[in-house]
Amino acid sequence: MISQLPKWVEFGAFVLALVAGFVNAIGLISFEHQSVSHLSGTATLLGAGLLDSSLKHIIQLLGVLVSFVAGSSVAGFLLHGSTLKLGRHYDTALFLESLLLMIALVFLSQGSFYGSYFASAACGLQNALATTYSGAIIRTTHMTGIFTDLGIMVGAYCRGEELDTRKAKLFGFIITGFIGGGALGAFVFSLLEIYALVLPASVCLLIAVAYRVYSKQANSS
Repeated sequence: MISQLPKWVEFGAFVLALVAGFVNAIGLISFEHQSVSHLSGTATLLGAGLLDSSLKHIIQLLGVLVSFVAGSSVAGFLLHGSTLKLGRHYDTALFLESLLLMIALVFLSQGSFYGSYFASAACGLQNALATTYSGAIIRTTHMTGIFTDLGIMVGAYCRGEELDTRKAKLFGFIITGFIGGGALGAFVFSLLEIYALVLPASVCLLIAVAYRVYSKQANSS
């Protein structure tokens, strides 16, 4: 599947992972220390909280889970097929992700937990976007699957199988992007606090505009 993806997909995966790492770092630092780019920890907190947490806290955690799924559903509605192809609504999905992050910023700047729902929806939309065109090989908002696949590759290589260097390179880009995004997010948050979300929202908007312009030029030529 990796061999069927265009050569620039590594750069795209790096940028999207950077955005997700950035947003999640801000979530862990500010949204009541709530992760928004992946759901394993949130689902665990929800399960554990059923025993002794307040109803309000349980509803908040459930809202983050539902929001992520809602964002993924939007991507599932917009995008059709499992191959990367010009003309599909990747730009629309990225426009919506940018909008969701800005809405999250508005709520969070007012101290409202509702902002975490919109941030989670943005991450769900982004992860579904990448998963749709890569056959679940590329995940940009969480690293568990990436590290698992990388471990499988290393084990197979030690057994004597040939190493898929392009897949290993792609995973390296994604891991570097997510960790780098986390570091950048923490740094920018230390300067701008919650308004740091403007940066990943702007990146998504710029990518969407660039894709739309490139797609139109390619179709007219």
